[in-house]
Amino acid sequence: MAQFIKLYNENPNEREINKVVKVLQNGGLVIYPTDTVYGLGCDITNTKAMEKIAKIKGVKLDKANFSFICNDLSHLSDYVKQIETPIYKILKRALPGPYTFVLPGSTNLPKAFKKKKTVGIRVPDNNIARSLVAALGNPIVSTSIHDEDEVIEYTTDPELIFEKWQHIVDVVIDGGYGDNQASTIIDLTTEYPEIIREGKGNTDVI
Repeated sequence: MAQFIKLYNENPNEREINKVVKVLQNGGLVIYPTDTVYGLGCDITNTKAMEKIAKIKGVKLDKANFSFICNDLSHLSDYVKQIETPIYKILKRALPGPYTFVLPGSTNLPKAFKKKKTVGIRVPDNNIARSLVAALGNPIVSTSIHDEDEVIEYTTDPELIFEKWQHIVDVVIDGGYGDNQASTIIDLTTEYPEIIREGKGNTDVI
């Protein structure tokens, strides 16, 4: 059964963060808050854990469109091809924030994503999510749990999320009520930025 850990966005408890990081390092799955909906994530370096998430989502890992959750833009060069200044300026302007940016993937992508030409990068405006990534030392591979065919409140109330997921994941973080609107997805690999999905983020950033 999953651990249910309460964290406060204003000041996430370092000891509790490290407890969750240990679970991630051991290949565990974690549900955590972001600045949009709650996310289901694992350590990007753990293929077995990523396969578990793909299985939960009912997709093959190499076909899965997972986001990489980063704590800032310093990991970009690890997974993204060199990007031009105007693109970088958009990222600097919008992040941290409720956006997923589709960028050209580099040759350093984890083995499971080697065939992918693009990657979705997220830097949520949420201290819990960013503290997790910072303490882990590399991104979390993530997918939102907003698209279950349950009543929408399952994704906003952490106690209901725990009820539903406690036997599937290893940790559910209670970071307070989540939002029920997903991130805005913007593709920056085309000649002009293309909005793939309008969500919480204002599209004026591009």
